[in-house]
Amino acid sequence: MYIQAFIAFFVSLVTVLVVTPLVIKLAIKIGAVDKPNYRKVHEKVMPRLGGLAIFIGAAAGYFAGGLYNEKVTAITVGAILIVILGMLDDKYELSAKIKFAGQILVASLIVFSGLTVELLTIPYVGNFELGILSYPITIFWIVAFTNAINLIDGLDGLSAGISAIGIATIAVMAGIAGAPLIFTFSLILIGSIIGFLFYNFHPAKIFMGDTGALFLGYCISILSLLGLYKSVTLFSFIVPVIILGVPVFDTTFAIIRRIANNRPISSPDKSHLHHRLLALGLSHRNTVLLIYAFGILFGISALILSESTMWGTIFIIFGLLVITEVIAEVIGLVHERYRPFLTIYKKMTRKGSYGRNN
Repeated sequence: MYIQAFIAFFVSLVTVLVVTPLVIKLAIKIGAVDKPNYRKVHEKVMPRLGGLAIFIGAAAGYFAGGLYNEKVTAITVGAILIVILGMLDDKYELSAKIKFAGQILVASLIVFSGLTVELLTIPYVGNFELGILSYPITIFWIVAFTNAINLIDGLDGLSAGISAIGIATIAVMAGIAGAPLIFTFSLILIGSIIGFLFYNFHPAKIFMGDTGALFLGYCISILSLLGLYKSVTLFSFIVPVIILGVPVFDTTFAIIRRIANNRPISSPDKSHLHHRLLALGLSHRNTVLLIYAFGILFGISALILSESTMWGTIFIIFGLLVITEVIAEVIGLVHERYRPFLTIYKKMTRKGSYGRNN
């Protein structure tokens, strides 16, 4: 099974390498392009249907890996529907309400196929049947993850690379746990993404667009649900969130930033993680590589957390919260005057030096 998974990986990679130039031509021909504006970094019109190439590569790997023999009909139909939704958005720029309705429809399809989390175990407390709550919780989970990758799609290769890091983390966990379906599915996606990065890394020839961002977000949500299937402990519920730590981090501070600056939460701005790193003088390529490193930190933390004790888990989560807060303050992710941790640290160090001097 694992040999077939690696064969599927290479089939996906080669397929994307071959079809992406054709997708570039198709995107330009049908007008699925991304035009520059004040919020965007690129300065010329770019084709943005790259997710179609990723999907075609994943489909090739799906057959090469023998996943058509598995009972994944609902998952497959959901993937096709989410790709169609993304393609329509890349071409016609659908309203947020239409995209949200489409995502709810796809998530409902998955839920009613039986892929839900039904039992929550809280350490030292006991087991809790989620009952009817399992449906809205699972739908929220799928929709939230489906949108997560889209939130950091701001630089060449950024969303694709962060997705690959997150999915690679899931693949390692699946390999350790002996879960061949999740492992094979993960390798197929990684192969497709690596093939796409040949065209998407700076300077990009094509963007993945909503087709790619929604598809990869959807796939990550499904992979995490397959790992959590039916029964889950409280802390393992947190692992997939940490795997997607970069978009979660960026989105969380975007909300804090807009509240702190008395702006609507949904209002766009140019102060996201990648914007701030560029403003500090980093090059486009180095900004992406630094955020990759940040993603790897979250991935390694998730791997350790998945094998950790309860107190180890609490320590890791607390450490990540402190690290992300300090990074946000250093780069001015909320605003330049937002530095509570650094202010406290300076006061403590001043008191310490004052005490030593006296």
